[in-house]
Amino acid sequence: MAISKELLDILVCPLCKTPVKLTPPGDGLKCETCRRIYPIRGDIPVMLIDESRVEHEEPSPASQS
Repeated sequence: MAISKELLDILVCPLCKTPVKLTPPGDGLKCETCRRIYPIRGDIPVMLIDESRVEHEEPSPASQS
């Protein structure tokens, strides 16, 4: 059983209140603003800041020079 669209439509990041989106592998919910990823365990989103991880941004090619 996956997370329903209705639930995804109302979930927001508890830190910055930005709506979250399902990650491509479907194992987490990502906030595009603060780059936190909240895990999904047993089809239940764990929306606790302490349980989230921060996704590291890849350096752009222009910034590597």
